Amino acid sequence: MRPLRQEEAEVLRTLPGMVPNNVKPPHDDELFAVDLRDGGMGSIGLTDKSDRVRKMGSELVTAHYIDEDQVPVIISINLDSGGRLFELDFWKADFSPLKRYPTPKELKSGQPNVPSSGGRG
Repeated sequence: MRPLRQEEAEVLRTLPGMVPNNVKPPHDDELFAVDLRDGGMGSIGLTDKSDRVRKMGSELVTAHYIDEDQVPVIISINLDSGGRLFELDFWKADFSPLKRYPTPKELKSGQPNVPSSGGRG
């Protein structure tokens, strides 16, 4: 467990503003990060100082941006089953390590547009 880095805290402050109807989860005063094994894509578990056992509940919001190497990255804030912040999940389209965290201005709401393959079914 470690303190949140500045760039992680900025993403956590920005993404809830993209939630439809301004539904916001309760925010723990002191969140800590736990680095997740995701191949370096940047995902972190979110926890506080309690020892309570938590499990994944639902996705709160999803956004995307383009990483420094021009690869799309999808970011989601996930809540635990009690509706509290649980995880900041990064998924990079090619599964490569994240080059850098996005700035708040780079974040776009929802999933990125994916061009169709143009093939016929």
